[in-house]
Amino acid sequence: MSINTTPDDFYSKLTPFYHIIYPDWDKSIEKQALNLDAIIRSHFGHRISSILDVSCGIGTQSLGLARLGYQVTASDLSSDAIDRAREEAKKRELGITFSIADMRKAFIHHGKQFDLIISCDNSVPHLLSDDDILTALKQFHKCIHTNGGCLISVRDYDKEDLTGQKIKTYGTRDEKGIRYFIFQVWDFHDLIYDLSMYFIEDRGSAECITHVMRTKYYAIGTSKLIKLMQEAGFRDIKRIDSQFFQPVLIGVKK
Repeated sequence: MSINTTPDDFYSKLTPFYHIIYPDWDKSIEKQALNLDAIIRSHFGHRISSILDVSCGIGTQSLGLARLGYQVTASDLSSDAIDRAREEAKKRELGITFSIADMRKAFIHHGKQFDLIISCDNSVPHLLSDDDILTALKQFHKCIHTNGGCLISVRDYDKEDLTGQKIKTYGTRDEKGIRYFIFQVWDFHDLIYDLSMYFIEDRGSAECITHVMRTKYYAIGTSKLIKLMQEAGFRDIKRIDSQFFQPVLIGVKK
């Protein structure tokens, strides 16, 4: 079976369920923001105030960073995810500017520069070729001030077996009297793989309801991604481990 859907389709279907991927989404928002803030401060000092999040989803990173006092602008390919992110920001009384945009057109869309651009939680590998990733990275480069930075977090594909079929389980979550069992299935076709994400909804009856979202990823290694960042114009690129839930790549615009 080959999957033929877009990331927009995937995230539109995932949007209502996204928060239950986490055992406690609010705690994850806070923890990720504190982790990112520590990375930002250690590499850029206190010169970062404005941040552009080009793959904000429902706001997991943007909400927490705005709460810490950063001036956050956020965009995403999925209109449904942006609608929910706006609602979540409003609940928390956070002044974040949200819009719908493809990261490959980040500067074309936003048309101004920021101190830092971020793309977290393995969003860049939704782009399925080196050319598409390079296009996005060049747009990222245009979106930041001189001496500003780019921060990307990705899965560590160098540690994965990139063959055959893999099952990744998230466990169970209970919400509003419903139990969900959550897992992913990865089907590899060389470095491009199909991902199916399942939410099995158990309401206590004899049958369960299955929700499934499908997309594709490019299992790009961080060494290749670093080379593309260099080609896009970033310098002083570093891989940071053990400070975030994924490896983080940071580059500077000189």
